[in-house]
Parts: sequence; structure tokens; C-alpha cells
Amino acid sequence: MNPRVLTAKYTGNHQLLLTFKNGEVKQFDFSAYLNYPVYEPLNNENFCKKVKAIDGIVQWDGDVDFDPDTLYLESKPLQSLVQA
Repeated sequence: MNPRVLTAKYTGNHQLLLTFKNGEVKQFDFSAYLNYPVYEPLNNENFCKKVKAIDGIVQWDGDVDFDPDTLYLESKPLQSLVQA
């Protein structure tokens, strides 16, 4: 099981800054998910800003969420983003 999310912050342009319970800080780009109907609300910037980390899960208004394993596996460590 991968670490769960401790904090989540929307940074704009469909990007989340995530801090995981193991101390890792990573960035998750969810733009590839926007064509799926369940994620359609995330096309609205104001809606995106309502992101919360609750019990290790990133969610918006209890209706839209991402699996914690997806977040961990598909996000990029900040250090590697700086080097890229």
C-alpha cells in the first residue's frame, strides 16, 4: 500500500501539490482525467480550489476524488521536476 495524502493544495493549471504521510512532496497533474464525466467539475478553476485531503484521500465536495494509489504512483517528486 502506498502512503496516503496528508495535505493537498491546488496550484493552478490542473496541478496539485501533495504532501504524503511519509514526508514526500509531489506534484500531480490531473489534466489527463478531465475528459471523464466524473472529473468534469474539475474544468472549473473555482471548484478545483476547494480540494481537501480527508483520511488520506484527495477530494472535492465529497463528490469527486482520486484514488490515493493513483495520486502517489502518477505524481512527480518536486526534486525531479526541478531537474527536468
